[in-house]
Amino acid sequence: MATQEAIDKSPDKKNTGGIAQDQLRSFIQRIERLEEEKAALAADIREVYAEAKGNGFEPKVMRQVVRLRKMDTAERQEQEAILDLYIHALGM
Repeated sequence: MATQEAIDKSPDKKNTGGIAQDQLRSFIQRIERLEEEKAALAADIREVYAEAKGNGFEPKVMRQVVRLRKMDTAERQEQEAILDLYIHALGM
């Protein structure tokens, strides 16, 4: 295993104040690219909801369905039971 001193003196890493600049820059650039991809995907999702709305579907309800489909069955049933309990407690 390399010592920290050997790593610090490694010629392929610029080291300023204990930070490998090239490695840090690489991580930051990867994160930035992923953030751009995430923004593009979010825009695509908004377009799909807009298209669905144009075809008569309710985006708000569709978002709820998507959220519910992500849950496992037991978790979903538990939340539905609690919601039902609250609704009945309020006399709705």
